[in-house]
Amino acid sequence: MTFDSQKQRKIMGQFATGVTVVTTGGEAGQHGLTANAVASLSLDPPLVLIAVDKGASSLDFLKKNRCFAVNILRLEQEEASRRFATAGPKDFTGLEIIMAATTAPILADCLAFVDCRVIDIFPGGDHEIFVGEILAGEYHGGEPLLYYAGGYRQLAE
Repeated sequence: MTFDSQKQRKIMGQFATGVTVVTTGGEAGQHGLTANAVASLSLDPPLVLIAVDKGASSLDFLKKNRCFAVNILRLEQEEASRRFATAGPKDFTGLEIIMAATTAPILADCLAFVDCRVIDIFPGGDHEIFVGEILAGEYHGGEPLLYYAGGYRQLAE
């Protein structure tokens, strides 16, 4: 018996998450996507994982560039989240970009970031799971942008 995918989406939508923009750059060019399928995987060695839909245009960029940055968004960065959530070419115009250890662009005003080298890719149903070794990262501070039940949210006091 197959579990209903819409019911799964509704159930998992009850899990509040931070919002990230995963970026990549290199030989294939710059690209990015809004993602919440992101997790810290290991402290020793320092690893994170991202899950990317097999139909996402970012998939080939990530595979060819072999690096990514996870930009954890501030409350004020909902527009950036929406920009990278849409299908098609990604526009970095007007965004202040910095670089760290890889060729992945980093959003200079994000809450925090990790810059990673892809060390492995695994199948995960309709997604591919990228494991990245953290080569650089910073925490800038501020309030996080959250996503819950299909909408953007913020922390309550």
